[in-house]
Amino acid sequence: MTPEQILQALATVLSYASMCGAIAWHHRRRQRDAQRRVDALLPATPGAPAWWVAYASQTGQAEELALQTAQALHTAGVPVRLAPLSQIRLADLQQADRLLCIASTYGEGDPPDSAVTFARQVMASAAVNLSHLHVGLLALGDKTYAHYCGFGRRLDGWLKASGAQALFERIDVDKSDPDALQRWRQHLAHLAGTNDLPDWEAPVLQAWRLQARRHLNPGSSGEPVCHLELVPESSQPLPEWQAGDLVQIEVPTAPGEPRDYSIASVPQDGALHLLVRQSRRTDGSLGVASGWLTQQADLGASVMLRVREHSGFRMGDNASRSLILIGNGTGLAGLRGHMRGRLAAAGMLESGAARPQGVAPMWLLFGERNARCDAHHRDEVDAWVRQGWLSRADWVFSRDQDERRYVQHALAESAGEVREWVEQGAAIYVCGSLEGMAGEVNDTLRDILGERALQQLAADGRYRRDVY
Repeated sequence: MTPEQILQALATVLSYASMCGAIAWHHRRRQRDAQRRVDALLPATPGAPAWWVAYASQTGQAEELALQTAQALHTAGVPVRLAPLSQIRLADLQQADRLLCIASTYGEGDPPDSAVTFARQVMASAAVNLSHLHVGLLALGDKTYAHYCGFGRRLDGWLKASGAQALFERIDVDKSDPDALQRWRQHLAHLAGTNDLPDWEAPVLQAWRLQARRHLNPGSSGEPVCHLELVPESSQPLPEWQAGDLVQIEVPTAPGEPRDYSIASVPQDGALHLLVRQSRRTDGSLGVASGWLTQQADLGASVMLRVREHSGFRMGDNASRSLILIGNGTGLAGLRGHMRGRLAAAGMLESGAARPQGVAPMWLLFGERNARCDAHHRDEVDAWVRQGWLSRADWVFSRDQDERRYVQHALAESAGEVREWVEQGAAIYVCGSLEGMAGEVNDTLRDILGERALQQLAADGRYRRDVY
């Protein structure tokens, strides 16, 4: 290398290290800010009994509602302790008097990733006596799943079986049903002895424009997958989302029922990118949201949306770590966001230059149906392999051979390399379908790394999932 090339490479590495440091600093600052908000809710008088407000959240909705609950009670003069369910010990429950819990359900009745340890350890405790504890429970779910509010109901059943007394009957929330949330607020007002709890801010939807739409898999045996690009209708700058975040979109035919999608781009791209698969009902008609986005909406159409923080799938403290990225189908969206985020952090998103030595590599394992039709963004991924941003990319196509082969099979075949990457500090991100892929990948990782090690990775924020 010439002296000029060496200096340029050093400058790139220093820029990337500075960006990683900035990301980590912002993450720690957000943690400190969150801790200050929590501390502000504690009772001013030492020894005054506080109410616990706990949450089990996957995409951030339960966490947001828990914070609003705690702040409303605090405003009414009620001392509050706010914490994720993962930080609640059995001893805390045995010493508490009142517990308000907001619990999401993941997939078909499972607890959110962050609440798995609580479910397996605290809820597995035998002969627990919680007869002194008064509980109010808000269960978040989706009626399209067979086990609607499954984890919330299981948590409610365990609390009752342990003798806990209900402050009011469990409230089940289908998606973001405003009537159910209003009942929750009414109970809070009654418990706090006030009729004037502050209003909770409703999510603000803004008008964006559908700028581009591209069919990614013509000829596929699966439903069409489209790459969408959206920009704000006004002259306002793009919001500062992070790789891993979600967007909520409200379609004209379903007001009040926004749908979540993983963001496939970073703000440096100049537009919000999505990968949306067209779905069909049993009668053959198009799905409400996917049908409108992929076919019925004209280019230039106004799209009402909001960007939503997804803290559980952000980079967090993993900005300088190697990444193992695993997914299938439109789950490539969330993984693409992280891949583009790493290039953007190094200031090399569109440069086409090789990965500098000081920037940690990535490894992609991605599954779809057929290589001929379903290798979404293959040219982009192959370029990143040539440039060294991806140390390897394992494409797994289930229908290209007689025996079905899925991404978890490729993962198992590379067990030694997975262990080596993790031992050297890598983080694992999984994005895609909950049914099939996510569970099989989790089981495979458990076989490779061991149950305790996988749980520790999750607790350390090095195993993160965005699956649906």
